[in-house]
Amino acid sequence: MRIVTTERVLTVDQARAFYDRMGAWQDWQRFYEDPPLRRLLQAAKFQAAHSIVELGCGTGRFALQVLSEIAPADCRYLGVDLSSTVAALARARLCNYSDRAEVRLSDGNETVGEPDRRFDRYVSNYVLDLLSCESTGLLLSEAHRLLEPGGLLCLVSLTYGSSAFQKAVSGVWSRIHAAWPALVGGCRPLELLDFVSSPDWRVEFRDVVSSFGLSSEVLVAARV
Repeated sequence: MRIVTTERVLTVDQARAFYDRMGAWQDWQRFYEDPPLRRLLQAAKFQAAHSIVELGCGTGRFALQVLSEIAPADCRYLGVDLSSTVAALARARLCNYSDRAEVRLSDGNETVGEPDRRFDRYVSNYVLDLLSCESTGLLLSEAHRLLEPGGLLCLVSLTYGSSAFQKAVSGVWSRIHAAWPALVGGCRPLELLDFVSSPDWRVEFRDVVSSFGLSSEVLVAARV
């Protein structure tokens, strides 16, 4: 049985302060993030991408892999992040692609100041599990606006496990989040599928990948 808790998320200022302080160590999370991110790289057809926007780009680790190994040479990338610490790290990491990759600092708003239908990929990894349901709805509305018809919404988030051990881990994580969100970086398990089951999206791929007991949902949906 899943634990149902009252929605409690970090404010924009609290999230910014946390990741400004801890952003330099964000890449340590790769021990559980890399396996689901590899699944996303396989499922989202980045080899055919020409314009990517990533909300919550972090230190640029995912973007670097896409630009250096998968996407076409003419692919343009825009990364947005709330934290000045991680945005600076992302700019440094992507410096060899500065002619076609840009990293911007967000004010905490879900919107991106770009024209409608500007991108063919909208990426947001380990961000929705930070947001309130209302903010998630706004983010998905903005993703729909920014994507061209048929463009792909590419998401990864913490989720609930299926085995007894995974359920125990996600249950403990949920309890910690309910009592002290900052201790887990404001993130908590959720189900992405709950948010994209609408006529605006057609789910093309979904999987749950677990590593060290932590489960992540990988979801790719096409803009309808």
